[in-house]
Amino acid sequence: MHKAMAVLDCFSRYDRSLSLSEISERCRMPKTTVHRLVTSLREVKLLEQDKGRDRYRMGIRLFELGSIVLANLDLHREARSLVDRLGDISGESAHLCIFDGTNMVIVEHREPGGNSVNWTTTLSISPSYCTGVGKAALAFQETTTIEKVIRQGLLPYTPNTLTDPDALRKDLADTRQRGYSIDEGEHQPTVRCVAAPIRNASGHVFAAVSVTGPMDRVTRQRVPALAELVTATAVQLSRQLGYEPTAVGRSR
Repeated sequence: MHKAMAVLDCFSRYDRSLSLSEISERCRMPKTTVHRLVTSLREVKLLEQDKGRDRYRMGIRLFELGSIVLANLDLHREARSLVDRLGDISGESAHLCIFDGTNMVIVEHREPGGNSVNWTTTLSISPSYCTGVGKAALAFQETTTIEKVIRQGLLPYTPNTLTDPDALRKDLADTRQRGYSIDEGEHQPTVRCVAAPIRNASGHVFAAVSVTGPMDRVTRQRVPALAELVTATAVQLSRQLGYEPTAVGRSR
């Protein structure tokens, strides 16, 4: 089981398909062992082979299993009404996302005007280093996790993306200090996002909630008020999940 998981861990958003040789090198396992593991994973649809090529990618079964997990999370059950309320009060798009160790997975998305989208059946993933929800979650992870994200590469999505590791580290430190993150058009140009971290019962940050909109509407002057809204929503969600700051203490 551990070896099979090591094979699956080789894949990422930026390495969507890998050859047997690449998997063998990353797992530091003999090619014969990797071939056997890949064959077993293909049989249960956890991996798929590119047609006519010696390359493999994650299978649809992983998405199906992930959707089941997301649909049953306490966070998902508790969040919808709060995300809807956040969207109503702000008049902007509201998002709820889970940190998967590298990226952010959207669980709930509320559009202005009252349209709520459940993303557990339409998986959408965004980077953690250049989105509001991502930086709100990443800022409170262990240093090893932050450095792993940096090592995987800070690809520029817009001219505002923080591609310099030191600039990102400083931004994450600022996020920790003030308690919320700001995405200044770093993932989508002309879009500003304000987000706050969500903690589980043990105090670990594993998700984030945000308000997003065009910069001409989500102005810098609105950021403090929107930050107060998203922070209050994040705190309420964290409490509903069992987090008690006085009992658990503030964790990174």
